[in-house]
Amino acid sequence: MNGALKGLKVLDFSTLLPGPYATMMLADMGADVLRIESPTRPDLVKLLPPMDAGTSTAHAYLNRGKASLALDLKQPEAVEVVKRLVLEYDILVEQFRPGVMARLGLDYETLRAINPRLIYCSVTGYGQTGPYRDRAGHDINYLATAGVSSYTGRRDTGPCPIGVQVADVGGGSFHAVMGILAAVIERQGSGEGQSIDISMTDASFAMNAMAGAAWLGGGVEAELESTALNGGSFYDYYRTRDGRYFAVGSLEPQFMAQLCQALGCEEFASQGLSPDPRVQQQIKQRLSEAFADQDFAYWCERFAALDACVEPVLSLAEASQHPQLVAREMVVEVPREDGSLQPQPASPLRFSRSHSRPTRVGGALGSDGGRVLRSLGYSEAEVDAMKAARITL
Repeated sequence: MNGALKGLKVLDFSTLLPGPYATMMLADMGADVLRIESPTRPDLVKLLPPMDAGTSTAHAYLNRGKASLALDLKQPEAVEVVKRLVLEYDILVEQFRPGVMARLGLDYETLRAINPRLIYCSVTGYGQTGPYRDRAGHDINYLATAGVSSYTGRRDTGPCPIGVQVADVGGGSFHAVMGILAAVIERQGSGEGQSIDISMTDASFAMNAMAGAAWLGGGVEAELESTALNGGSFYDYYRTRDGRYFAVGSLEPQFMAQLCQALGCEEFASQGLSPDPRVQQQIKQRLSEAFADQDFAYWCERFAALDACVEPVLSLAEASQHPQLVAREMVVEVPREDGSLQPQPASPLRFSRSHSRPTRVGGALGSDGGRVLRSLGYSEAEVDAMKAARITL
């Protein structure tokens, strides 16, 4: 089977997490992705431990299925290589600050003149316009600016850093992929490409699905532990006697009834939907006491047979071996360059006819350079000259 995106060719100028995760998704679905990497300024993810066979596991995952061409974009010869590539690779993803690609002579308008079908996706923290367009930031800053952090955390300790990079991946990566594929569909009718401006802050603000609507449409501001879903109700995490945790999401009456029966607090079974914060705190206190009375293993066994929206909080080691994730084949063995295999998180997309299985882990810097340059018509002497001048590797 071929990937669903077979035939799409993507130039990837991004580093770190948001852009590489987006292009990994495209590669998993069959797109031909070519990374354009600097030979002098390495992607910092390459240095991120732990290492496996000398390669960062994060880099091997985020860049799986992609080819690599090292180019010093400050050199005119390297810019000419990109202009040749744009004739074939009609999707481009970049993650520089606004204006950098223009200074390199690789902005959308310049490349569009070469290939009008070009889809040019820019992923930045704050977007291509506005007073923050040139401001540095990371995931935690975008979530703070977008209002997400103001109601994510505890009253006594404040906002909390989230383990998954929500703004980077949910905001940057996912929205970039959606935007690119929407532009591909539009191009089928118009015959023309377009530029796409992805702001991780914009996306994070838009993901305030319930709290944002409540404020803008109803004038109700979300605060820490103030809503049913952010700790303001019994919908929460509970510590067991041995220091592990359970997640309780028993919002509907039928689930609440099972929860209360299992914990021996049937008196609260009909009060789960109460809007009274005092009632919610009473329920939370009772649930906390009940969970703290037994060890994690006891509650795992107790809730295993119940359909109550109650699940143990698993470590990554436990999650990777969970029967549900095993059945869904969410750990995949990806070939390394030497033919051995590295376990990685699988693509979560399931197609009935198209495959989404990665072909190889992220490769070494410039590992496909000679092949790519020769395919563009460069002679061996020209390739050697560019290597000698450190334009490529």
